[in-house]
Amino acid sequence: MLHSYLQGLSVALSLIVAIGAQNAFILKQGLLKQHVFYLCLICAASDSILLALGVFGFSYVVLNLPEAVSVARYLGALFLLIYGAQHLYQALFQTQNIDLQSASQPHQLKKMILLCLALTWLNPHVYLDTVVLVGSISTQFEQHKFSFLLGAISASWLFFFSLGYGSRYLLPIFQSEHAWKVLDVIIALVMWWIAYGLIF
Repeated sequence: MLHSYLQGLSVALSLIVAIGAQNAFILKQGLLKQHVFYLCLICAASDSILLALGVFGFSYVVLNLPEAVSVARYLGALFLLIYGAQHLYQALFQTQNIDLQSASQPHQLKKMILLCLALTWLNPHVYLDTVVLVGSISTQFEQHKFSFLLGAISASWLFFFSLGYGSRYLLPIFQSEHAWKVLDVIIALVMWWIAYGLIF
């Protein structure tokens, strides 16, 4: 059981640590110290649901609905293209500051939660990683599927909360406006690269 748990942990971590839409979003909000707990909670809980669906057979359904996967791929790519363009606009035309006062406003929390949910549930890469890939790998652990799933879920919670709260240690680097612009450009390029991969 411990072996299955550790395998689930390592497999999920190897997928999650790659730079993606969720990670870039959590990194930036962690730097801004904006609603970090709630956003990490949403990402980790969403991953837990998707991982459970994958491990307990939903990957079979996804793999047998190519039309649905295709539609999701193009819609996800469109969303990521728009999101990337927004960050490029911020890098070119806006000044990014750490504003802890505005971070506590209720409407800001609602906006960030909706954006976090969109980046999670409208991104086909999340489904491919958690549902299809992890679900497929879990078939090697038929006798200890729950242990494998528990390991994968642990990896998600560990990673997102570490990223969200650990990113604040990079704050000295992001005291300059230039650093924020560089981060926005990097996020835009990552979003567009993922969108390109989804389309082509």
